[in-house]
Amino acid sequence: MTIVVWSLPTVAFFLNWCHNMDYIFTPATQALLNTGKLVQPTTKTGKLLPAARDPVTGEFVELAKIFYQSTTGTSSSRGVLGLLAQLAGGGPIQPLVAPVYVTVAPLQVAQTHQGFQKTYRMLNCLKINLAVMQATAAVIGIGAVSSTVLSAVNLNQVLKIREEAKHQKLKIKDGFIDLRHILKDRGVEVIQQIFKVAHDSNFEMHRQKWVNGYDIFSKAVKRCQSALTVPDLKLRNSEINGGRDMLFEALKIYDNPSLLDGLCSAGKLRQMECVWAIEQAIGVTFHLQRAYDMVSDRLLELESKICQDILTVVKGCESEPELDFLFPEVTRILGHDLSVIEFWQNEVDWMQTLSPKEQHQLASLDKLTGDSLKSSVYTTFAVLAAEPSLYETLKQKSHFLSLRDQLTFAVSPEIRRRYEFYVSQQAIATGYQGLAASNWQEISDLTVANLYHFFQIRENSTENSQTEDELETPYWHFPQTLKNELNYSN
Repeated sequence: MTIVVWSLPTVAFFLNWCHNMDYIFTPATQALLNTGKLVQPTTKTGKLLPAARDPVTGEFVELAKIFYQSTTGTSSSRGVLGLLAQLAGGGPIQPLVAPVYVTVAPLQVAQTHQGFQKTYRMLNCLKINLAVMQATAAVIGIGAVSSTVLSAVNLNQVLKIREEAKHQKLKIKDGFIDLRHILKDRGVEVIQQIFKVAHDSNFEMHRQKWVNGYDIFSKAVKRCQSALTVPDLKLRNSEINGGRDMLFEALKIYDNPSLLDGLCSAGKLRQMECVWAIEQAIGVTFHLQRAYDMVSDRLLELESKICQDILTVVKGCESEPELDFLFPEVTRILGHDLSVIEFWQNEVDWMQTLSPKEQHQLASLDKLTGDSLKSSVYTTFAVLAAEPSLYETLKQKSHFLSLRDQLTFAVSPEIRRRYEFYVSQQAIATGYQGLAASNWQEISDLTVANLYHFFQIRENSTENSQTEDELETPYWHFPQTLKNELNYSN
């Protein structure tokens, strides 16, 4: 198996390749943008930002409150995220762990009540997300787990549980949610698993650390939220500093490698998601104090960490039920969470180029309420849980190992390039010259991964001296042109 050493340039390449944001403005403002009478500012890398500005006076006119993934931008259609964009057709960003109100809201705190409310909700969102992640991790427990149990706490279920928690229909106690009621329709096996983990002495260490860590995290969030009401800037910053120290203390507990011991890939992903939530809360505290350099640095490190964590989890996936769990969720994280975090970093970097007067004007800008914008967005776009559908489509055309590789390609194009090189070498060695000369930019991740394992099977069969009759090739999808080249039929 190919081993990849992760680097920050690779992270930057991934982010530039996959994320392109669009924004929702009022019809009147959009019309002025279309005619050039208003303009959107851009980052130093040329990406548009969610503000409309008068190019003559330099004044900001409107701030886009809701943004969604573009289906027509720079995203490549050859990989998982490109296919997802085609299938979903765009829509509101709905990250799994990251909060949505991560940029202008902290700037608005000093000027507007709405800014306070957004920041308060943002921190509360992270607290709920952390509780949901560790509650579902507790269902998974330690060691191997059945597909029935994994499906009970998969992406769709987490979104459902989180929504219930946001509306206070589920009670959080000691950082855990009692999921027996909401999961009762998932079958006896799931309820038995919850009971089993609750009485598992091996899991008790994990549970106790989570209880302690969540208690510290929850108190830290409350302290930061209370700090927002303090009018004295010096005292407010002192309280935020104290809350951040507590967040670092919680992070130390959650990021302890011992908490990953004995967990399956699905359990490890849940544990990592808890860490990401705390990291983002720390970023919010620096943003509240307008320590933009610190925010930018930490977000860049978090982007790198998320990508590396995902690679670790996916490469460690050893069964199809685990991949059934991981594939939709990782796709959601790559397409939504990393989009939000990258967007956050881009805006933070841009904020540093604005004068105090411009920052004040931007923070005070609020042409539309969030509710009215949300209403207009939801009448324009269909909100689809597209990741599971995409995965089921790919499963019909592929194979466990190939699917796992396609997920790694979505994180690191460098891995794909190594697979391309292997396929070219094998094509030359086995007489498939047409494949060696292929234009890889036009070939999908699905095809590259399938070709790689097609040649892997042939190479292994040759080493083991299998005859053609003994060699069974699973059904993997190839474009018709490649089927002709391979003399491959089904």
